[in-house]
Amino acid sequence: MSQVEMIVNADDRAVADWLHARLTLALAASPDRVAITLPGGSTPFPILRQLADLGLDWSRIDVWPGDDRLVAENHPASNVGRIRALLEPLGARIVPLAEGARPPHFALAWLGMGGDGHIASLFPNTDPRADDPQPVRRLVPDPLPPEAPFPRLSLNIPALLDSDAVLFVIRGADKRALFEAARRGEHDLPVARLLAAARQPVTCFA
Repeated sequence: MSQVEMIVNADDRAVADWLHARLTLALAASPDRVAITLPGGSTPFPILRQLADLGLDWSRIDVWPGDDRLVAENHPASNVGRIRALLEPLGARIVPLAEGARPPHFALAWLGMGGDGHIASLFPNTDPRADDPQPVRRLVPDPLPPEAPFPRLSLNIPALLDSDAVLFVIRGADKRALFEAARRGEHDLPVARLLAAARQPVTCFA
């Protein structure tokens, strides 16, 4: 397990500033395109809107969702649809998930975490493995979250960890406690499995 840097009581602007600095360095270090993967849900989009105002060469950035619901892009539950609406006008290339896809190496894998310890759409019932050879999985959470009761596509743990750095943004004391327990190896939920396999820097805003 790599060391995890915890940054507590940070607001959305602090996370956006961190992202801006990280992506600026990644763009400067590579003459080629840079790929990142982003979470869905409600937490990232206020941060992304602030990041959009800070100025990046989005025309050199490929954006993959870490997971998505199997719905049309114009459906309110579509992660890629929301990401496309926000970042494609800035020049980013948005890459929807598809079964059989081969994800690139990511400059950054940004993840959220659910109250049950799931990451992307790797829910506890899906038994995600750190040696899974199939980088994109079609999965059905059990139980289905009532706010998004749909089958999913998700990057697996090895695909998410094929990255230079991992970022978590976690809101709420209960989730922070669950994440801290994962750091200490006190449970075997998906977030703990990813952290145990991580070898790159991991930063968590909580």
